Amino acid sequence: MRLGFHAPETAEELAHLVAEAVDTRTPLEVMGRGTKREIGRPVGSGSVVSTERMTGAILYEPNELILVAQAGTPLAQIDAMLAENEQELPFEPVDLGPILGYAAGEATVGGMVATNISGSRRVLAGAARDYVLGVKAVNGRGEVIKSGGRVMKNVTGYDISRALAGSWGTLAIMTEISLKVLPAQREVRTIVCFGLPDATGVEAMCLAMDTPFEVSGAVHMHPGLTTAHSHADISGSGVSVTAIRVENFPAAARYRASRLRQALAAYGPALELDTAASRVFWHEIRTLKMFQGTKTPLWRIGTTPQGASKLIAALARKIEVSALYDWSGGLIWLGTPPLTDAGAVEVRRTIAELGGHATLIRADAPTRGAIDIFQPLDQPLMALTAKLKQAFDPAGILNPGRMYQGL
Repeated sequence: MRLGFHAPETAEELAHLVAEAVDTRTPLEVMGRGTKREIGRPVGSGSVVSTERMTGAILYEPNELILVAQAGTPLAQIDAMLAENEQELPFEPVDLGPILGYAAGEATVGGMVATNISGSRRVLAGAARDYVLGVKAVNGRGEVIKSGGRVMKNVTGYDISRALAGSWGTLAIMTEISLKVLPAQREVRTIVCFGLPDATGVEAMCLAMDTPFEVSGAVHMHPGLTTAHSHADISGSGVSVTAIRVENFPAAARYRASRLRQALAAYGPALELDTAASRVFWHEIRTLKMFQGTKTPLWRIGTTPQGASKLIAALARKIEVSALYDWSGGLIWLGTPPLTDAGAVEVRRTIAELGGHATLIRADAPTRGAIDIFQPLDQPLMALTAKLKQAFDPAGILNPGRMYQGL
């Protein structure tokens, strides 16, 4: 096939390109608009294939809470369309574009599903993959494949949608995605506590999660990260910030916020953000504003809330760190110094000791080419991953080596 950049407009055109690549054994770097291109191992590709020209909603039925969009549709367009009908993507996808030099909202719906990176509301609503009703894609054989449909129940024997969610373009190239959407929350209230040590902040978040008030967001930030926020009381506090969100109809949200303040009274005086201020605060969490404007390494670490502060304390004894705890401590966004390995030796060693998994989200190309970006898999899981790759992409041409060397 002709080397270079390719942006087909239809699934059929894409299938033809992939089939040509199979015949010539040409590796393909797969992307939407490139906002996540610098995540993962550098792909040794002969050509780039982008879905950026496959845009727009194919079907949107607000009454049925169903949206079908082409994979290259920017999330800003999706959010705006849903907002017109007071609806939203309930899993609140994290927008990684701004920390990698792109504008907010440039990421595509295909990239959102391919990475399965969900935001703060995951603690209540679930992950991105839970709202994928079906996909249309082109596999590594150059075949157009479909899975699921426009209803929540998937009765296919093999759930292709879930296999592709989180596959980072290594199995197939999605061209069309069906999503379940939900009504947007009318009222948002955020309870903010100041100056809590990490362990105490996690304790407060877990306490809030155990209440019956349907907490939809729980984050704790190191002092050095709070200065990025727009709210003056937060940015000027000079201490750590712990924030807990509730959402619902106005009366219910305000009642829940009041009860949460009572439950958290032992953690000191709290600030309550109204709906407008809350929306700004959580948008800045969604776009990781506190990690923007720099190129220093950034890790995404999954662990248990109970072990989160211990893990960060262990790392802090070895290297300088700044941490944003999300999911009440189950997810940590970790900034490390610009070491030659982005702190990988210490991060992997500490996780091996205390448990968890880590993905390097931001680092320069030489660093990404020299270390494991995604959490290394144990042998049985690696064998299963290789088997899945063989089934979808037997020639190994789609994003080769991006997640794991040799796959």
